[in-house]
Amino acid sequence: MMERVNKIKSHPLFLWHMERNSASEADRQFCKHDLAHALDVARIAYMINLEDTLNLPKERIYAAALLHDITKWKQYKDGTPHNESAIEPAVQIMLDCGFSDREIASICNAIFQHRSPPEDAAPFSQLLFRADKLSRACYACTVSADCNWDDARKNQLLSH
Repeated sequence: MMERVNKIKSHPLFLWHMERNSASEADRQFCKHDLAHALDVARIAYMINLEDTLNLPKERIYAAALLHDITKWKQYKDGTPHNESAIEPAVQIMLDCGFSDREIASICNAIFQHRSPPEDAAPFSQLLFRADKLSRACYACTVSADCNWDDARKNQLLSH
């Protein structure tokens, strides 16, 4: 069961951050950082986990995916990288939802590195990075030409 992940999804602090993301992106024409994106990342990451036989726990994958962009609103507001600012609220949410210190450390490491993991990053960090990028359908985006991502960062693949 994914009882702890369901607790994250309804945690007041998670919902507070997601509401701020939504308000910050209300007029955004590009990819959003909402629950649908988080679930896309979770599902893609879990599929890669199974296909590549990484044997990472499903609940840990979903927790990281739900929490990885929760402070994107803050990046819009003051420039603080969201992979850094997400750590503090993610820790609080996971503690409240019953994750162990070891699980929290692993998830926070993946969140912190999800934008640009070093080559020697843990498989979990690499997985979150890959799933995050694959979740973006740049190959079918109608406003891709206006996107501030350079072509090298845009996802042009249907699969990994």
